[in-house]
Amino acid sequence: MITLNNNFHLLPESYLFSIVRQRLDAYRQNHPEDEIIRMDIGDVTRPIAPAAVAAMHAAVDELARTESFHGYGPEQGYLFLREAIADYDYRRLGIAITPDEIFISDGAKSDLGNLGELFSHRARVAVPDPGYPVYADDNIIDGRNRTDAPIIHLPLTPENHFVPPTPDRTPDLIYLCYPNNPTGASISRHDLSRWVDYARRVGAVIIYDSAYEAYIRDASLPHSIYEIEGAEEVAIEVRSFSKTGGFTGIRCGYTVVPHALKGCYADGTVAELHRLWMRRQSTKFNGASYISQRGAAALYTPEGRRQVEESIDYYMENARLLREGMAAAGYEAFGGENAPYVWVRTPDGMTSWEFFDHLLERYQLSSTPGAGFGTNGEGFVRLTAFNTRSNTLAALRRLRD
Repeated sequence: MITLNNNFHLLPESYLFSIVRQRLDAYRQNHPEDEIIRMDIGDVTRPIAPAAVAAMHAAVDELARTESFHGYGPEQGYLFLREAIADYDYRRLGIAITPDEIFISDGAKSDLGNLGELFSHRARVAVPDPGYPVYADDNIIDGRNRTDAPIIHLPLTPENHFVPPTPDRTPDLIYLCYPNNPTGASISRHDLSRWVDYARRVGAVIIYDSAYEAYIRDASLPHSIYEIEGAEEVAIEVRSFSKTGGFTGIRCGYTVVPHALKGCYADGTVAELHRLWMRRQSTKFNGASYISQRGAAALYTPEGRRQVEESIDYYMENARLLREGMAAAGYEAFGGENAPYVWVRTPDGMTSWEFFDHLLERYQLSSTPGAGFGTNGEGFVRLTAFNTRSNTLAALRRLRD
């Protein structure tokens, strides 16, 4: 029989959200009369922004005509979208990111899982704990969790305000996510500068997941790691249209790889990571669809921006209601102020999965157990604000009754 990649053998049997879904399915089979309010998976409930819908309809019409048909697109993405991103997400903030440094993808998750291919399997990796499971899982698959160099877990706790200290062991690759999934925490300019300075000092690369930056309400907080001086020499930034334009099912996001970011091969030859990522994408990716990219570009029009802001305001009001409602019900809650997630400490010494069962069986509310995000997630659950207002209010009423 063929030999398999043994690193898959080192992963948990199922992905976190698959386990949650399986447990919900089992509950439904035993309690078909119960209506479960989903507060677990971070999927949006509001429709796609109307400006994007109109643009995608127009794009479909273009593809239906010979004179305006588009086949294979550029692997890096269409220039009309990359220019819109550069103008609004970066130049507007005084950040000199060019369209050439932006790569359009089918979503942040894909890029976060694929960027590891740029780095040696001997690279030492640091991931936030708790953190989005893809960070650790991808590096385990790539063989970077070794006995001689195990993955470094950066503790995110209430005591450090969910912003970890720099580690004792020096990593080559660092994953950071702010606003944070799952804790809902944000990072100050001072603390982000500390991480950029650290990466420059030790020669590490930061993969910065800023998929939720549009949810930042505090004007003092940075929206991009490139607001920090020198970050273009040490950081890759990953973003998504899923939680802004409602693109969870459409699939479109982007990654910024600056030309200033460099690494070296085993023989000492220096290379731009931009060139390596271009080579990787050209080999393994045929580009996001023309339709989805036209829809994403429409989010940058005045009408599209207004619609995105309306959706974000809607979800952030849900987050406020959740945070305050959980506190009123006697639970200790974090986040929900600059992010659409509320991180709730379990009561009475319950484990994450015990509290998951408690919320499900007593209130018919589903959550995501914090233990699934890492060791430091034990004793917490994550609740999402990406539900309807009526379901959010109904969930809080159940907790009060």
